[in-house]
Amino acid sequence: MQFNESVRKSISLRLAIVALLVCLLSVGCDRRQQQSPPPAVREVSTVTVQPQKIMLSMELPGRMSAFRIAEIRPQVSGLILKKMFEEGSDVKAGQALYQIDPAPLQAALNNAMAALNRAEANLPALKLRTERYKDLLVDNAVSQQEYDDAAAALTQAEADVQYWKATVETARINMAYSKVVAPISGRIGKSNVTVGAIVTAYQPVALATIQQLDPIYANVPQSTTELLRLKNSGLNHNAKDQNKVKLILENNTTYHLEGTLQFSDVTVDPTTGSVILRVVFPNPENVLLPGMFVRTVIKEGIDEQAILIPQQGVSRDPKGNPVAMIVDAENKVGLRMLTLDRAIGDKWFVTAGLTPGDQVIVEGIQMLRPGTIVKTVLFQESGDKSATEIQPVGESN
Repeated sequence: MQFNESVRKSISLRLAIVALLVCLLSVGCDRRQQQSPPPAVREVSTVTVQPQKIMLSMELPGRMSAFRIAEIRPQVSGLILKKMFEEGSDVKAGQALYQIDPAPLQAALNNAMAALNRAEANLPALKLRTERYKDLLVDNAVSQQEYDDAAAALTQAEADVQYWKATVETARINMAYSKVVAPISGRIGKSNVTVGAIVTAYQPVALATIQQLDPIYANVPQSTTELLRLKNSGLNHNAKDQNKVKLILENNTTYHLEGTLQFSDVTVDPTTGSVILRVVFPNPENVLLPGMFVRTVIKEGIDEQAILIPQQGVSRDPKGNPVAMIVDAENKVGLRMLTLDRAIGDKWFVTAGLTPGDQVIVEGIQMLRPGTIVKTVLFQESGDKSATEIQPVGESN
Protein backbone atom coordinates (compact mmCIF):
# COMPACT_ATOMS: atom_id res chain seq x y z
CA MET A 1 0.00 0.00 0.00
CA GLN A 2 2.84 2.38 0.82
CA PHE A 3 4.42 1.61 -2.55
CA ASN A 4 1.22 2.47 -4.43
CA GLU A 5 0.86 5.67 -2.46
CA SER A 6 4.38 6.82 -3.37
CA VAL A 7 3.77 6.01 -7.03
CA ARG A 8 0.59 8.09 -7.02
CA LYS A 9 2.43 11.00 -5.44
CA SER A 10 5.23 10.77 -8.01
CA ILE A 11 2.75 10.77 -10.90
CA SER A 12 0.84 13.70 -9.45
CA LEU A 13 4.06 15.64 -9.05
CA ARG A 14 5.07 15.00 -12.60
CA LEU A 15 1.65 16.03 -13.92
CA ALA A 16 1.85 19.23 -11.91
CA ILE A 17 5.29 20.01 -13.34
CA VAL A 18 4.06 19.38 -16.91
CA ALA A 19 1.02 21.61 -16.34
CA LEU A 20 3.26 24.32 -14.98
CA LEU A 21 5.56 24.12 -18.01
CA VAL A 22 2.60 24.26 -20.42
CA CYS A 23 1.29 27.29 -18.64
CA LEU A 24 4.66 29.02 -18.74
CA LEU A 25 5.06 28.26 -22.46
CA SER A 26 1.59 29.58 -23.18
CA VAL A 27 2.28 32.81 -21.33
CA GLY A 28 5.59 33.22 -23.17
CA CYS A 29 3.91 32.73 -26.60
CA ASP A 30 1.23 35.23 -25.72
CA ARG A 31 3.88 37.77 -24.74
CA ARG A 32 5.86 37.19 -27.94
CA GLN A 33 2.70 37.58 -30.01
CA GLN A 34 1.87 40.80 -28.21
CA GLN A 35 5.43 42.13 -28.73
CA SER A 36 5.77 41.22 -32.50
CA PRO A 37 4.78 44.20 -34.81
CA PRO A 38 2.14 43.82 -37.54
CA PRO A 39 3.43 43.16 -41.10
CA ALA A 40 4.51 46.39 -42.90
CA VAL A 41 2.56 47.67 -45.94
CA ARG A 42 4.76 47.72 -49.07
CA GLU A 43 5.53 51.12 -50.59
CA VAL A 44 5.38 51.55 -54.38
CA SER A 45 6.00 54.50 -56.71
CA THR A 46 3.17 55.33 -59.10
CA VAL A 47 2.29 57.71 -61.91
CA THR A 48 -1.24 58.89 -62.61
CA VAL A 49 -2.40 58.41 -66.20
CA GLN A 50 -3.10 61.78 -67.78
CA PRO A 51 -3.85 62.09 -71.52
CA GLN A 52 -1.77 64.67 -73.31
CA LYS A 53 -1.69 66.29 -76.73
CA ILE A 54 1.50 65.31 -78.55
CA MET A 55 2.94 65.24 -82.04
CA LEU A 56 3.72 61.70 -83.18
CA SER A 57 6.55 61.06 -85.61
CA MET A 58 8.06 58.11 -87.43
CA GLU A 59 11.65 57.40 -88.45
CA LEU A 60 12.18 56.22 -92.03
CA PRO A 61 15.44 55.48 -93.88
CA GLY A 62 16.27 57.21 -97.14
CA ARG A 63 18.99 58.28 -99.55
CA MET A 64 20.05 61.69 -100.70
CA SER A 65 19.87 62.65 -104.37
CA ALA A 66 20.83 65.80 -106.25
CA PHE A 67 18.23 68.53 -106.67
CA ARG A 68 19.11 68.83 -110.36
CA ILE A 69 21.33 66.76 -112.63
CA ALA A 70 22.57 67.99 -116.01
CA GLU A 71 24.50 65.69 -118.32
CA ILE A 72 26.63 67.84 -120.60
CA ARG A 73 26.49 66.75 -124.25
CA PRO A 74 27.73 68.60 -127.35
CA GLN A 75 25.10 70.03 -129.68
CA VAL A 76 27.50 70.18 -132.64
CA SER A 77 30.20 67.84 -133.89
CA GLY A 78 33.85 68.78 -133.85
CA LEU A 79 37.24 68.67 -132.15
CA ILE A 80 37.65 69.61 -128.47
CA LEU A 81 40.16 72.47 -128.30
CA LYS A 82 39.91 73.43 -124.61
CA LYS A 83 38.59 72.19 -121.28
CA MET A 84 37.83 75.25 -119.18
CA PHE A 85 36.90 73.92 -115.73
CA GLU A 86 38.40 72.07 -112.77
CA GLU A 87 36.96 68.65 -112.12
CA GLY A 88 35.06 68.54 -108.83
CA SER A 89 34.65 72.32 -108.65
CA ASP A 90 31.51 74.43 -108.43
CA VAL A 91 30.39 75.99 -111.69
CA LYS A 92 27.82 78.66 -112.48
CA ALA A 93 25.04 78.52 -115.04
CA GLY A 94 26.37 79.90 -118.35
CA GLN A 95 30.02 79.22 -117.50
CA ALA A 96 32.06 77.90 -120.46
CA LEU A 97 33.14 74.29 -120.00
CA TYR A 98 34.51 73.13 -123.40
CA GLN A 99 35.54 74.84 -126.62
CA ILE A 100 34.83 72.93 -129.82
CA ASP A 101 36.83 73.93 -132.92
CA PRO A 102 34.71 76.76 -134.44
CA ALA A 103 36.48 76.94 -137.85
CA PRO A 104 34.13 74.56 -139.75
CA LEU A 105 31.13 76.21 -138.17
CA GLN A 106 32.41 79.68 -139.07
CA ALA A 107 32.88 78.56 -142.66
CA ALA A 108 29.31 77.24 -142.78
CA LEU A 109 28.08 80.56 -141.42
CA ASN A 110 30.04 82.53 -144.03
CA ASN A 111 28.69 80.30 -146.81
CA ALA A 112 25.10 80.81 -145.67
CA MET A 113 25.56 84.59 -145.44
CA ALA A 114 26.99 84.69 -148.97
CA ALA A 115 24.06 82.72 -150.34
CA LEU A 116 21.68 85.06 -148.52
CA ASN A 117 23.37 88.10 -150.04
CA ARG A 118 23.10 86.53 -153.50
CA ALA A 119 19.40 85.84 -153.05
CA GLU A 120 18.73 89.35 -151.76
CA ALA A 121 20.68 90.85 -154.72
CA ASN A 122 18.36 89.20 -157.26
CA LEU A 123 15.20 90.26 -155.44
CA PRO A 124 14.97 93.98 -156.52
CA ALA A 125 15.30 93.22 -160.26
CA LEU A 126 12.60 90.55 -160.05
CA LYS A 127 10.28 92.93 -158.20
CA LEU A 128 10.73 95.66 -160.90
CA ARG A 129 10.16 93.18 -163.74
CA THR A 130 6.96 91.90 -162.12
CA GLU A 131 5.65 95.46 -161.64
CA ARG A 132 6.43 96.40 -165.30
CA TYR A 133 4.77 93.26 -166.62
CA LYS A 134 1.73 94.03 -164.52
CA ASP A 135 1.42 97.51 -166.14
CA LEU A 136 2.05 96.14 -169.64
CA LEU A 137 -0.50 93.39 -169.12
CA VAL A 138 -3.24 96.04 -168.96
CA ASP A 139 -2.32 97.26 -172.46
CA ASN A 140 -1.82 93.68 -173.70
CA ALA A 141 1.85 94.46 -174.36
CA VAL A 142 2.84 91.19 -172.66
CA SER A 143 1.02 87.97 -172.40
CA GLN A 144 -0.55 86.63 -169.26
CA GLN A 145 1.98 83.79 -169.29
CA GLU A 146 4.92 86.16 -169.24
CA TYR A 147 3.43 88.00 -166.27
CA ASP A 148 2.76 84.75 -164.43
CA ASP A 149 6.35 83.60 -165.01
CA ALA A 150 7.73 86.89 -163.63
CA ALA A 151 5.45 86.73 -160.57
CA ALA A 152 6.47 83.12 -159.89
CA ALA A 153 10.16 84.01 -160.19
CA LEU A 154 9.66 86.83 -157.67
CA THR A 155 7.90 84.50 -155.22
CA GLN A 156 10.67 81.93 -155.56
CA ALA A 157 13.33 84.58 -154.97
CA GLU A 158 11.55 85.78 -151.83
CA ALA A 159 11.36 82.18 -150.61
CA ASP A 160 15.07 81.75 -151.27
CA VAL A 161 15.79 84.82 -149.17
CA GLN A 162 13.79 83.39 -146.26
CA TYR A 163 15.51 80.00 -146.65
CA TRP A 164 18.98 81.50 -146.55
CA LYS A 165 18.04 83.71 -143.59
CA ALA A 166 17.04 80.58 -141.70
CA THR A 167 20.26 78.89 -142.80
CA VAL A 168 22.28 81.82 -141.52
CA GLU A 169 20.43 81.69 -138.19
CA THR A 170 21.10 77.96 -137.88
CA ALA A 171 24.78 78.50 -138.66
CA ARG A 172 24.97 81.22 -136.00
CA ILE A 173 23.32 78.93 -133.43
CA ASN A 174 25.76 76.15 -134.27
CA MET A 175 28.58 78.66 -133.99
CA ALA A 176 27.40 79.54 -130.48
CA TYR A 177 27.15 75.84 -129.63
CA SER A 178 30.88 75.49 -130.30
CA LYS A 179 31.30 76.82 -126.76
CA VAL A 180 29.73 74.26 -124.40
CA VAL A 181 28.35 76.04 -121.31
CA ALA A 182 26.89 74.86 -118.00
CA PRO A 183 23.07 74.80 -118.11
CA ILE A 184 22.76 74.87 -114.29
CA SER A 185 24.84 75.88 -111.30
CA GLY A 186 26.29 73.08 -109.22
CA ARG A 187 29.26 70.80 -108.73
CA ILE A 188 30.77 69.25 -111.83
CA GLY A 189 32.27 65.77 -111.83
CA LYS A 190 35.06 64.24 -113.87
CA SER A 191 35.45 64.93 -117.58
CA ASN A 192 34.86 61.96 -119.87
CA VAL A 193 36.79 63.52 -122.79
CA THR A 194 40.15 65.20 -123.12
CA VAL A 195 41.46 67.95 -125.36
CA GLY A 196 41.82 66.65 -128.90
CA ALA A 197 38.89 64.26 -128.72
CA ILE A 198 36.31 64.18 -131.51
CA VAL A 199 32.73 64.56 -130.33
CA THR A 200 29.44 64.28 -132.16
CA ALA A 201 26.23 66.19 -131.67
CA TYR A 202 23.96 64.69 -128.96
CA GLN A 203 26.23 61.69 -128.45
CA PRO A 204 25.08 59.10 -125.84
CA VAL A 205 28.16 59.57 -123.65
CA ALA A 206 28.05 62.79 -121.60
CA LEU A 207 31.11 65.03 -121.57
CA ALA A 208 30.59 65.64 -117.83
CA THR A 209 27.80 65.78 -115.25
CA ILE A 210 26.74 68.72 -113.08
CA GLN A 211 24.75 68.14 -109.86
CA GLN A 212 23.03 70.88 -107.90
CA LEU A 213 23.54 70.11 -104.20
CA ASP A 214 21.89 73.12 -102.55
CA PRO A 215 19.08 72.41 -101.95
CA ILE A 216 19.17 68.61 -102.06
CA TYR A 217 16.56 65.84 -102.05
CA ALA A 218 16.04 62.98 -99.62
CA ASN A 219 14.08 60.12 -101.21
CA VAL A 220 12.32 58.15 -98.47
CA PRO A 221 10.38 54.91 -99.16
CA GLN A 222 7.25 54.35 -97.08
CA SER A 223 5.33 51.08 -97.07
CA THR A 224 1.72 51.14 -98.21
CA THR A 225 0.77 49.37 -94.96
CA GLU A 226 2.13 52.31 -92.98
CA LEU A 227 0.45 54.74 -95.37
CA LEU A 228 -2.95 53.13 -94.83
CA ARG A 229 -2.41 53.05 -91.06
CA LEU A 230 -1.75 56.77 -91.01
CA LYS A 231 -4.86 57.52 -93.06
CA ASN A 232 -7.02 55.52 -90.64
CA SER A 233 -5.27 56.59 -87.42
CA GLY A 234 -7.59 59.49 -86.63
CA LEU A 235 -4.64 61.82 -86.03
CA ASN A 236 -4.87 65.54 -86.71
CA HIS A 237 -2.77 66.17 -89.83
CA ASN A 238 -3.38 69.94 -90.01
CA ALA A 239 -0.86 71.01 -87.40
CA LYS A 240 1.53 73.89 -87.86
CA ASP A 241 4.85 72.83 -89.40
CA GLN A 242 3.36 69.42 -90.18
CA ASN A 243 5.61 69.14 -93.26
CA LYS A 244 8.87 69.87 -91.42
CA VAL A 245 11.30 66.94 -91.36
CA LYS A 246 14.41 66.24 -89.27
CA LEU A 247 17.42 64.39 -90.63
CA ILE A 248 19.74 61.97 -88.81
CA LEU A 249 23.10 61.36 -90.48
CA GLU A 250 25.07 58.12 -90.72
CA ASN A 251 27.09 58.96 -87.60
CA ASN A 252 23.82 59.34 -85.58
CA THR A 253 24.12 63.13 -85.39
CA THR A 254 21.12 65.31 -86.20
CA TYR A 255 21.47 67.60 -89.22
CA HIS A 256 21.18 71.19 -88.03
CA LEU A 257 18.67 72.32 -90.69
CA GLU A 258 15.12 71.06 -91.13
CA GLY A 259 13.73 69.93 -94.46
CA THR A 260 10.31 70.29 -96.06
CA LEU A 261 8.19 67.37 -97.18
CA GLN A 262 7.56 68.20 -100.83
CA PHE A 263 5.30 65.42 -102.07
CA SER A 264 4.31 61.77 -101.75
CA ASP A 265 4.39 59.68 -104.90
CA VAL A 266 1.14 58.13 -106.11
CA THR A 267 2.69 55.05 -107.71
CA VAL A 268 3.49 51.97 -105.62
CA ASP A 269 6.71 50.14 -106.43
CA PRO A 270 5.54 46.54 -107.06
CA THR A 271 8.90 45.07 -105.98
CA THR A 272 8.95 46.74 -102.54
CA GLY A 273 5.30 47.63 -101.91
CA SER A 274 6.21 51.20 -101.03
CA VAL A 275 5.81 54.76 -102.25
CA ILE A 276 8.48 57.46 -102.31
CA LEU A 277 8.34 60.53 -100.09
CA ARG A 278 10.53 63.40 -101.30
CA VAL A 279 11.96 65.87 -98.80
CA VAL A 280 13.93 69.01 -99.70
CA PHE A 281 16.79 70.04 -97.38
CA PRO A 282 18.93 73.18 -97.53
CA ASN A 283 22.58 72.25 -97.96
CA PRO A 284 24.65 75.46 -97.89
CA GLU A 285 27.78 73.73 -96.57
CA ASN A 286 27.52 70.69 -98.87
CA VAL A 287 27.39 68.34 -95.88
CA LEU A 288 24.79 66.20 -97.63
CA LEU A 289 25.95 64.35 -100.74
CA PRO A 290 24.04 62.32 -103.34
CA GLY A 291 23.80 58.64 -102.43
CA MET A 292 24.30 59.24 -98.69
CA PHE A 293 22.22 56.99 -96.41
CA VAL A 294 20.16 58.96 -93.87
CA ARG A 295 17.24 58.57 -91.48
CA THR A 296 14.36 61.02 -91.54
CA VAL A 297 11.99 61.89 -88.71
CA ILE A 298 8.64 62.67 -90.33
CA LYS A 299 5.68 64.03 -88.39
CA GLU A 300 2.59 61.80 -88.53
CA GLY A 301 0.08 64.06 -86.84
CA ILE A 302 -1.31 65.12 -83.46
CA ASP A 303 -2.85 62.66 -81.01
CA GLU A 304 -5.27 64.65 -78.87
CA GLN A 305 -5.54 62.02 -76.07
CA ALA A 306 -2.20 60.21 -75.98
CA ILE A 307 -1.39 58.05 -72.93
CA LEU A 308 2.30 57.72 -72.10
CA ILE A 309 3.74 55.78 -69.16
CA PRO A 310 7.38 55.11 -68.14
CA GLN A 311 8.83 52.00 -69.72
CA GLN A 312 9.81 50.48 -66.35
CA GLY A 313 6.10 50.36 -65.48
CA VAL A 314 5.43 47.75 -68.18
CA SER A 315 6.34 44.08 -67.81
CA ARG A 316 5.53 40.92 -69.76
CA ASP A 317 3.43 37.91 -68.84
CA PRO A 318 4.62 34.34 -69.59
CA LYS A 319 3.15 34.66 -73.09
CA GLY A 320 5.05 37.87 -73.76
CA ASN A 321 2.01 40.17 -73.61
CA PRO A 322 2.59 43.62 -72.08
CA VAL A 323 0.97 44.14 -68.66
CA ALA A 324 0.96 46.87 -66.03
CA MET A 325 0.07 46.87 -62.35
CA ILE A 326 -2.20 49.57 -61.00
CA VAL A 327 -3.42 50.65 -57.56
CA ASP A 328 -7.19 50.98 -57.17
CA ALA A 329 -9.18 53.22 -54.84
CA GLU A 330 -8.77 50.70 -51.96
CA ASN A 331 -4.96 50.70 -52.35
CA LYS A 332 -5.09 47.17 -53.74
CA VAL A 333 -2.92 46.03 -56.62
CA GLY A 334 -4.62 45.16 -59.92
CA LEU A 335 -3.35 43.82 -63.25
CA ARG A 336 -4.07 45.38 -66.64
CA MET A 337 -3.37 43.95 -70.12
CA LEU A 338 -1.96 46.65 -72.43
CA THR A 339 -1.77 47.37 -76.13
CA LEU A 340 1.41 49.27 -76.99
CA ASP A 341 2.01 51.28 -80.14
CA ARG A 342 5.66 52.31 -79.86
CA ALA A 343 8.37 53.62 -77.55
CA ILE A 344 8.64 57.41 -77.44
CA GLY A 345 11.78 58.46 -75.62
CA ASP A 346 11.76 56.64 -72.25
CA LYS A 347 8.00 56.02 -72.32
CA TRP A 348 5.54 53.61 -73.90
CA PHE A 349 2.69 54.95 -76.01
CA VAL A 350 -0.35 52.98 -74.77
CA THR A 351 -3.35 52.66 -77.08
CA ALA A 352 -5.52 50.36 -74.93
CA GLY A 353 -5.67 48.98 -71.38
CA LEU A 354 -5.46 52.17 -69.32
CA THR A 355 -7.91 54.98 -68.61
CA PRO A 356 -7.31 58.52 -67.34
CA GLY A 357 -6.81 58.59 -63.59
CA ASP A 358 -5.31 55.09 -63.28
CA GLN A 359 -2.32 54.86 -60.93
CA VAL A 360 0.33 52.76 -62.64
CA ILE A 361 3.02 51.21 -60.45
CA VAL A 362 6.46 52.11 -61.77
CA GLU A 363 8.79 51.07 -58.94
CA GLY A 364 8.36 48.26 -56.43
CA ILE A 365 6.77 45.75 -58.84
CA GLN A 366 9.07 42.89 -57.84
CA MET A 367 7.29 39.97 -56.10
CA LEU A 368 4.04 41.99 -56.07
CA ARG A 369 0.76 40.09 -56.45
CA PRO A 370 -2.72 41.30 -57.43
CA GLY A 371 -4.84 42.04 -54.37
CA THR A 372 -1.89 43.13 -52.20
CA ILE A 373 -2.48 46.31 -50.19
CA VAL A 374 0.24 48.88 -50.83
CA LYS A 375 1.16 52.43 -49.97
CA THR A 376 1.69 54.78 -52.94
CA VAL A 377 4.23 57.57 -53.37
CA LEU A 378 4.71 59.82 -56.39
CA PHE A 379 7.26 58.57 -58.93
CA GLN A 380 10.05 61.08 -59.60
CA GLU A 381 10.92 61.06 -63.32
CA SER A 382 14.49 61.73 -64.45
CA GLY A 383 15.17 64.65 -66.74
CA ASP A 384 17.06 62.57 -69.30
CA LYS A 385 15.49 61.84 -72.64
CA SER A 386 16.62 59.75 -75.55
CA ALA A 387 17.33 61.01 -79.05
CA THR A 388 13.67 60.66 -80.01
CA GLU A 389 12.01 63.05 -77.59
CA ILE A 390 8.38 63.40 -76.67
CA GLN A 391 7.20 66.59 -78.30
CA PRO A 392 4.07 68.11 -76.77
CA VAL A 393 2.18 70.28 -79.23
CA GLY A 394 3.07 73.94 -78.89
CA GLU A 395 6.69 73.38 -77.82
CA SER A 396 9.60 74.09 -80.05
CA ASN A 397 11.67 71.27 -81.43
